[in-house]
Amino acid sequence: MYIRKLTSIMAMVIILCLSGLGRTQSSHPAEDSHVSHHHRGHQEAAATVTLDELIKTALAQNPSLQAARQTVGAKQARVLAEKTLPDPTLSFQTMGQAIPFKLMQGDPSSGRTVSIQQDIPYPGKLELKGNIANSEAEAEQWNYEQIRRQVMADVKTAYYGLYLVYKSVEVIEKNRQLLRTMSRLAEARYQAAQGNQQDILKVQVEITKLIDKLTLLDQRRSTTEALINSLLYRQPDTPLGRPAEFTKSELHYSLDQLNQLAQSNSPKLKNQDREIHRNEYQVQLAKQEFYPDFSVGLSYVDRDEMREMYGLMVSVKLPVYFWRKQEPQLQSAKLNLDSAQKQRDNLGSTIAYNIKEAYLTATTADKLIQLYTTTAIPMAKLTLESSLASYQTGAGDSLSVTNNVITLLDYELKYHEAVTDFQKALAQMEPIVGVDLTGPATRRSEIKHDHAADK
Repeated sequence: MYIRKLTSIMAMVIILCLSGLGRTQSSHPAEDSHVSHHHRGHQEAAATVTLDELIKTALAQNPSLQAARQTVGAKQARVLAEKTLPDPTLSFQTMGQAIPFKLMQGDPSSGRTVSIQQDIPYPGKLELKGNIANSEAEAEQWNYEQIRRQVMADVKTAYYGLYLVYKSVEVIEKNRQLLRTMSRLAEARYQAAQGNQQDILKVQVEITKLIDKLTLLDQRRSTTEALINSLLYRQPDTPLGRPAEFTKSELHYSLDQLNQLAQSNSPKLKNQDREIHRNEYQVQLAKQEFYPDFSVGLSYVDRDEMREMYGLMVSVKLPVYFWRKQEPQLQSAKLNLDSAQKQRDNLGSTIAYNIKEAYLTATTADKLIQLYTTTAIPMAKLTLESSLASYQTGAGDSLSVTNNVITLLDYELKYHEAVTDFQKALAQMEPIVGVDLTGPATRRSEIKHDHAADK
């Protein structure tokens, strides 16, 4: 009679656990009432933190992002300076006696001379230098955008990893409570000569495995929190809190559309395009160096009692050693341009590979999510309920129930892992394609290239 009553109690516990496990498949799972006292106390004591809060803090405090922002300002400040004429030269000269220092009376070559001289580069050189500096500033601006999106992607990836840790602990704790109940029942049956010791040992081994998983998850939680804190420029042990629930994103683009997005919006490609422009201007400037630069000057000569004189000077810098100077400079500029174009080709190929890898990860994870929610988890629950019913009537054994509990646990963990993999894959694509994929649905019109913004 006692054994039958205990079996009924266990059945009620399993039903409650199964209903709780089913709720974890939704986008907003409820808190579980069967979490152990230690973990429940830890989770309730910790405040909930949202992804938006972490991203906002990272964008405001991340040192690499601040450094990139300052570099952009530094590059932009150079543009005007590069387009400006060189500083003029003001000089003073006197011709006369050394001791005492004075002009020589009656000598027309003796006098005090004040002159000013201005170097003037060949027409077009200053404009090209300005274009080079402007291209460098634009390249640095796109580098800043790349770092900004990469920081956001890193925060998202770490956040989803931390979320997976908390959900895994939640699922494992539910199953550990269930296995503990089965262990007590197996011991009672063994004492009543209705079971065997193997049932008890099997359950205890599975409980030990779960404890092992919880220990590893606690380590992962600490390291992931430290990673997030480093991205937020905080101390590694700064408390974060439990990640808030989120709604699974949807991938609204095909592989071809993602590649098209990358060609139009990728900060890395934009940066490399600006590098190509800079090298094109460098080639044009190297060709201009074959033409002479000029210098003009005015002078005033004070000769005391004699009439003052004025002078006008024009000089030309002749590139007579062009085969040793200008020719090598032009060749170097052309090689740098060819190198930048090859790097652009290589970068495009690498981006296409990275997009496909992340796309396959996302689509595979999405298929697994559908498999777990529509087939695997419901069938595992039905199998567990069936084995429990057989166990209640004495036709089944506890080993079957234990194995079915572990099977359901594995599917639950794989479900949350698939959701996390899907979100991570989308987050990792965002710096590549240059648009937000994990937030609100992105408009398909974004795949159209904005030529005005690109200029």
